[in-house]
Amino acid sequence: MAMRQTPLTCSGHTRPVVDLAFSGITPYGYFLISACKDGKPMLRQGDTGDWIGTFLGHKGAVWGATLNKEATKAATAAADFTAKVWDAVTGDEVLTLAHKHIVKSVNFTQDSNCLLTGGNDKVLRIYDLGKPEAEPQEIAGHTSAIKKALWCNNDQQILSAADDKTIRLWDKNTKEVVKSLSFDASVSSMEYIPDGEVLVITYGRTIAFYKAHSLDLIKTVDAPASIHSASLHPDKDFFVAGGDDFKLYKYDYTTKEEMESYKGHFGPIHCVRFSPDGELYASGSEDGTLRLWQTAVGKTYGLWKCVLPEELSSENSEVLYCPPAEIKA
Repeated sequence: MAMRQTPLTCSGHTRPVVDLAFSGITPYGYFLISACKDGKPMLRQGDTGDWIGTFLGHKGAVWGATLNKEATKAATAAADFTAKVWDAVTGDEVLTLAHKHIVKSVNFTQDSNCLLTGGNDKVLRIYDLGKPEAEPQEIAGHTSAIKKALWCNNDQQILSAADDKTIRLWDKNTKEVVKSLSFDASVSSMEYIPDGEVLVITYGRTIAFYKAHSLDLIKTVDAPASIHSASLHPDKDFFVAGGDDFKLYKYDYTTKEEMESYKGHFGPIHCVRFSPDGELYASGSEDGTLRLWQTAVGKTYGLWKCVLPEELSSENSEVLYCPPAEIKA
């Protein structure tokens, strides 16, 4: 008897969900933030999807959202030409950082003291959050809108992906490009794994893995549909990807073989990320929902409770039975 994947559906957003991010593991569990075109980023308990609060203040679509490791601060990037920093415990707005165009990406340093932003004005900015009145450091070079910008190498370097079909690795101090990669299609997503320094990117139907320090290619995998996002499991055993055909694909990282695919969303998938403990992955879609999926189907974790019905509980059977009901969070 095969296990049935039963995703948790997180409703609440009214427009497409375009970005999501997990915090690290804290004494209170881990947390999940979602960016949505409805302009109202939401904070949830990461393992259950339970809604905690909504950050209110943006006047346009929110394109990017992130949490610091401790889940005490949140940052959002929006179409109202601002990035905002929030107290993730109280929900209060802490800072509004004015930009010259739509902001697409926000990323904290490990110590949460600096914020990196990128967007449609093609410039990377580094804000010292301890000196909000100071002008940010600016790094120019991209020739089209920046989609994603991430700290790497212990916050000494920056990775950026833009609509100019390049990914660039920058030195934070010299503000010079260390290395650049060019692609034949616009890069749709980028994930940086500090443990092992792996960079996961997607473009067209391709999921590609690079060494973050050198931008040397590790491997590529081609999917059956155009892919918008991919995420590598913390143990690097497998990765998940989602895109235009509403499906989530799970691949073996070593062999590159497709292990399974799941359909649950009713629109293209824009973002997917593994939780920090690797027990689940979250997906955000054009359909306005987030869904949480179990990494090991049939395991009791979070809201998933797997029971052995009487007819399966003979000594010969070790099959776990998961009720197929849809669970709403």
